[in-house]
Amino acid sequence: MTHARSVLRSGAACEKLDFVRFKRRSESILKKKARRGFRGYPVATIAFYGPDNVTASKIAVGIVNAEGAEPLMQRWFSEEGDIRKDAVIESEIHQWLTDHGVLSVVLPDRIIGCPHEAGIDYPKGKPCPQCPFWAHRNRWTHDVVQ
Repeated sequence: MTHARSVLRSGAACEKLDFVRFKRRSESILKKKARRGFRGYPVATIAFYGPDNVTASKIAVGIVNAEGAEPLMQRWFSEEGDIRKDAVIESEIHQWLTDHGVLSVVLPDRIIGCPHEAGIDYPKGKPCPQCPFWAHRNRWTHDVVQ
C-alpha cells in the first residue's frame, strides 16, 4: 500500500513524497507458525537454552502427537554464535516439523535455561558449573532467587 504525505521544506513549496509501508514480516518461519496459535495436534514445543540469557547454544524441540502422549525429542547445538540466528538449523527444524505433520507450535520469547542437562552433564540438584548465570535464577523471569 502506498501513502502520499506532504512535507514542507525550509523555503520550498510543498512536495509530495511517497512512503511505502511494509507489512511486518517475521524473521523466522518458526515464529510465524507460533503466532498462528493452537491448530490441533501434533504440537511442537521449541525451547532455547544458553549459558546466559543473551546467547542460545541449544534448541530442543518436542513433538506431542496427542494430549498426554510422550513427546518425540530432537536437539540442535551450536558452539559458536546464537543458534537462533542460524538459518540452516532453522530450516532443519522446519523440515523436521513438516515431516511429522505438526499443526501447532509453542515458542517462548526467551532463553529458558542452561543448555546442560542435570543428571547427565552435572549432578541433579546442583547448579551447572559451566553456566553460573543460571545458578540462582528463575528460568522464566530471569530474576535472581535464593
